[in-house]
Amino acid sequence: MKFVHISDVCLGAAPDADKEWGAKRTEEIEETFKSIIQVCLEEDVRLLLISGNLFAAPPTVEDLEKLDDMLSVLTSTRIVVVAGDKDYIEAGSPQETYKFKSKTVILPRERTTNAYLKGINTCVTGYSYGRPEYNDNLLEDISPGREGAINILLACGGTEDHMPFKSEIVARKGFDYIALGGSSKPVHILKNRMAYPGSPEPLSHLDTGRRGYIIGEIEDGVTKIKWKPIAKRQYINMTVDISSEFSDQEIIEGLFKRMRKLGYDNIYTIFLKGIISRDMHLNFKQIKNRFNIYAIVDKTLSRHDENMIYRDNQHNLIGRFIDNINESYEQDEEVRSKAVRYGIEALFK
Repeated sequence: MKFVHISDVCLGAAPDADKEWGAKRTEEIEETFKSIIQVCLEEDVRLLLISGNLFAAPPTVEDLEKLDDMLSVLTSTRIVVVAGDKDYIEAGSPQETYKFKSKTVILPRERTTNAYLKGINTCVTGYSYGRPEYNDNLLEDISPGREGAINILLACGGTEDHMPFKSEIVARKGFDYIALGGSSKPVHILKNRMAYPGSPEPLSHLDTGRRGYIIGEIEDGVTKIKWKPIAKRQYINMTVDISSEFSDQEIIEGLFKRMRKLGYDNIYTIFLKGIISRDMHLNFKQIKNRFNIYAIVDKTLSRHDENMIYRDNQHNLIGRFIDNINESYEQDEEVRSKAVRYGIEALFK
């Protein structure tokens, strides 16, 4: 039985709404979700698992109708959803009353429920949020729902306020696969058995790295999964070491070349580091005109800053370190400056 596992799609979210590219992000989140639906069609996937936070907030009737239309193309795929901390199900809300035309089931709020899918002999067990927070270890008390079937746990949580659990306890329950949600970062906890796919699209500048989904197969009691990237963009942190031997233009040109290799669609935060001994006049206009720049963070230190650090720390480890470097490289200002810079950066991490 082939399946796809996604979580934290957050349809309707608007990351970076105050940025030039912000208007596109809501559309891209939906487009990537549609791409995953297309994967299900092309790969003949029999089960789509959505482990929480499909929506960025509790959905309206219109939201559910739109979702239903998107999922209706999956005529050979069953879809099972649990609500998470962002799209929790309130009593009497549209999620509780909506009747899907597609082969979609949203598990009910605030109780453990088994969805047995006869055509693929699979029992999906889960617990949908009825409120934003749960402090109890609810997931540790859930067991497989049907003997002789493929048993999958569909769950959103793992932090102190969102259904905390110990992975070793849940792993011993005997599920063929534990499909987790509630983390924007992909995490493979137990090989082929327990994983967070992470969000298909990054949702904030803190979500660096690739984003995607999990595709897997369960045959004869053996589960195999593979994580695949799908996001349209990445948030990338770029560190620029400001060194005296490079001119301002050389620094900008080097940064431009690095970013060009990584791609124009990505969203960059640039960190400036190092101790500088001259006035810097870095012109980022060319880069800002060509790339999506989330922020430029200046973490550089001047010689004045270095002297202040020494004054404030001359009687501790940092002060002794600077004294040793100054004595060792008294005749070579370039080497001395680099050594102090690298040492201070390491000590202040």
